[in-house]
Amino acid sequence: MAQYIMNGGSPLVGEVAIGGAKNAALGILAAAIMTDEDVYIENLPDVKDINVMLEAINAIGASVERLDRHSVRINASSVKDVLVDDEFIRKIRASYYFIGALLGKYKSAEVALPGGCNIGSRPIDLHLKGFKALGAEIDIESGRVKAHAIDLVAADIYLDTVSVGATINIMMAASLAEGRTVIENAAKEPHIVDVANFLNSMGADIKGAGTDVIRINGVKSLHGSRYSIIPDQIEAGTFMCAAAITKGDITVKNIIPKHMEAISAKLMEMGCEVVEFDDAIRVIAKNNQKSTNIKTLPYPGFPTDMQPQITTALALATGSSLVVESIFENRFKYVDELARMGTNIKVEGNTAMVIGVAKLRGAALKAPDLRAGAALVLAGLAAEGQTTVDDIKYIKRGYEDFEGKLVSLGADIREVDSEVEARKFNIKVV
Repeated sequence: MAQYIMNGGSPLVGEVAIGGAKNAALGILAAAIMTDEDVYIENLPDVKDINVMLEAINAIGASVERLDRHSVRINASSVKDVLVDDEFIRKIRASYYFIGALLGKYKSAEVALPGGCNIGSRPIDLHLKGFKALGAEIDIESGRVKAHAIDLVAADIYLDTVSVGATINIMMAASLAEGRTVIENAAKEPHIVDVANFLNSMGADIKGAGTDVIRINGVKSLHGSRYSIIPDQIEAGTFMCAAAITKGDITVKNIIPKHMEAISAKLMEMGCEVVEFDDAIRVIAKNNQKSTNIKTLPYPGFPTDMQPQITTALALATGSSLVVESIFENRFKYVDELARMGTNIKVEGNTAMVIGVAKLRGAALKAPDLRAGAALVLAGLAAEGQTTVDDIKYIKRGYEDFEGKLVSLGADIREVDSEVEARKFNIKVV
């Protein structure tokens, strides 16, 4: 049992540095096995999902050397297996990136179906549609996707819905296909651009990443590269919301402010003061923050991964807000947890009506998923009294040293690893 125990009620104040983007890193790590030469990846976040990916790369025979906490060298010249499957890789969503990478390089892949947080239906039919269009035969057996092709041949591929995962996966496979592939209705998120830039640094020919039409001219092989991952948009947004939730003053450093525009706009609508610098944003909360309406959308819209955090901020704002979740149908599971703290949120279908309350009270909570878990921690830091958050394994999947960074901002929070230690703080373990 691992949980966070915190005493809330104090504003978070200070500066916090943001790490590399987890969602970009997952695609980049998979793409790193598409060359037989050394690949050096820097600004790698030290979180569980990343470590699972590195273990999977090592398991298929590639050389993986951690140069330091945030840097790794990968050499895939010794890969001896296209089978990626173990109990850990089945628990993360990004396992599917190995299909595109292995299919592109070896024309064959056998990869466990993906897991990840239970936030709604996330089928991989668009991924498979793209692979089939490139000439692969696809079978699903025993919980694995089996993809094989004699040759990959370029195609025009239209994605029925915008999909980040499918865009990255098809982009990787098409980089080593014969001819020119066009992906229409492609996702435009910053990590799409980062994966494309990484592939281009290895010799791929990809144009249009960041727009809804991506064109890939296939090349015969890729070479080694040294690449630094972009800052994490969602980690940055989480700390921006931390300022609003705790009525604090936080400067979020080592970011790309343009990636944060949707989040900054909503915080300003709430009445926060948002000051933008070249590579930082300062959020100064106000005591009389106002309600606003949110609808999650693909980039450049408001990110679904920031919905729990902004909803928690709105729960303490004056007035009524509407939050519409248009991406994942199960993203409001944390609302029942927030209700234990005295929030007034009613969910109907994909919409939450949030009526702001003056204060929250501490409670015993459970994190239902990664982003909701982070939001519950921030709620606990704003609440009166003591709060515990269980199932913090979800939070550790996507936030590096979350507790340490919060402590540096003045939070009274600690991680407890056993029931015995929990009793020291007179906390009932449930």
